[in-house]
Amino acid sequence: MSDCGCHIEITDREQSRVLWQLLAINGVLFVVELAVGWWAQSTGLIADSIDMLADATIYAIGLYAVGKTAAHKARAALLSGYFQGGLALLILVDILRRMIYGSEPVSLLMMGMGVVALIGNVICLLLINRHKDGEVHMRASWIFSKNDVVANIGVIVAGALVLWTGSRWPDLIIGLLIVGVVLRGAMQIIAEAREERVEAEKTGCSSADTPCAK
Repeated sequence: MSDCGCHIEITDREQSRVLWQLLAINGVLFVVELAVGWWAQSTGLIADSIDMLADATIYAIGLYAVGKTAAHKARAALLSGYFQGGLALLILVDILRRMIYGSEPVSLLMMGMGVVALIGNVICLLLINRHKDGEVHMRASWIFSKNDVVANIGVIVAGALVLWTGSRWPDLIIGLLIVGVVLRGAMQIIAEAREERVEAEKTGCSSADTPCAK
């Protein structure tokens, strides 16, 4: 029974189920948070919603990687890292535009949506937590979920500061901080994915049609 591949099948099935759940949660939060962020003129919420979109795409890439070779999984994680880094730069451009032309963020909407997003991302973090030390594409998913929780807390704090001070700058600052968190996570994933790809090439897994033996 030790050579039947049952463990691989069970692991792949568990990964797929978790990634589908993460994809659904982040997809819904992206749409809702983007709409609320646009209405509230909040760079923090818009930045966080785009981060949700990046995560949803990353989970979709992770679903593609399930059951693939180690090299496929490394390439999927590498692509997700580049994608998230690119979106972070787009967010930065929008923040700079709002710094120049101005904005009037609605603090109560910021805090309310931030709490909803935080609840959703804590659920995501709990779902992916058991896979945080697993294969590279699952580690990538865990890192992104962790970053989202930090970003949500930041949006809530920024909303409170906007309410307290009457200034738009806390919203702009948290937007910049979210960009920094996203870029840091993207660089971490890119570095790990490159290491995994090199290791896969060394062990001959890069050209296999089935997952390499553990």
